[in-house]
Order: sequence, then C-alpha cells, then structure tokens
Amino acid sequence: MGADRIANAVAGYAKYQSSVIVVDFGTATTFDVISNSGAYVGGVIIPGPETSIAELARKAARLFEVKISPPKSVIGKTTEEALQSGLFYGTVGQVDYIINRIIKDTGTTDYSIVATGGLARGFETHSQYITEVNPILTLEGLRLIGELN
Repeated sequence: MGADRIANAVAGYAKYQSSVIVVDFGTATTFDVISNSGAYVGGVIIPGPETSIAELARKAARLFEVKISPPKSVIGKTTEEALQSGLFYGTVGQVDYIINRIIKDTGTTDYSIVATGGLARGFETHSQYITEVNPILTLEGLRLIGELN
C-alpha cells in the first residue's frame, strides 16, 4: 500500500474520529475505507480522470485531451463537449457508484466522505456522497505520522 494512502487513512480518521472514506483524485483515484474504530478496512484504485482522458486520446486517433470541468450540458454538441461531459460526469458516476458499493458491502451508512488530491475540487458539488474537499489531507497525514515517530 502506498504511503499516500496510509497518510490519507491516518489523517481521515484523526479528523473525523469515526468511519471515513477518503477519495484521492490524482493520477489514480483511490478510495480508502476506515472503520469507526480506526481500522483500515481496504480500498479501491481506478485510473484518475487525467489518466483516463490521456489514454483515450492516445488510443483513439481523432480524440483529444480536454479540461476536466463540468460542461454546460451532459449532452455534448461537439466532440470537445462530449469528451468533457463523459470525463466529468463519468468520473462523478464512477466515484458515486463505488462509494455506494462500499456502503452496501460494509453495511455502514455513517461514513464521512472526504475528497483530496490535486484534481478533487469541483467533483463534490456534483457527487451525492462527497461532503468535503481537503486538498492537503495527505500532508496532514504525513505530519501526524511524523509526530508519532
């Protein structure tokens, strides 16, 4: 398990002192699940949004990279708008579906759900689960771990 995920778990639990799911938006989007008692339950790793669009542009000759932001409409009128919609709303849908499955699989409904990472800002307003964005959560976790040592 990566140091960033350990730091996210430590900081997430320290901040909420209860069940927490940390969603870290970066090269990969990771989900770390921590129980009410502070135990690390496990996680999920998927390609991050920039990784997804870069790979799509690389493999499809006529497609290209677009900025990650919510488009005016979910239905794109141009290729760029369609790509932007698929990237943004596809990411939101993927994240919400995975969080929903985590909730079902663990039987826990009282999670605090926090997003972090360089690409986190903006998804929270469209997600039905993400309640907070903390862009420095990983750094907070590293500080806490350093203080423990």
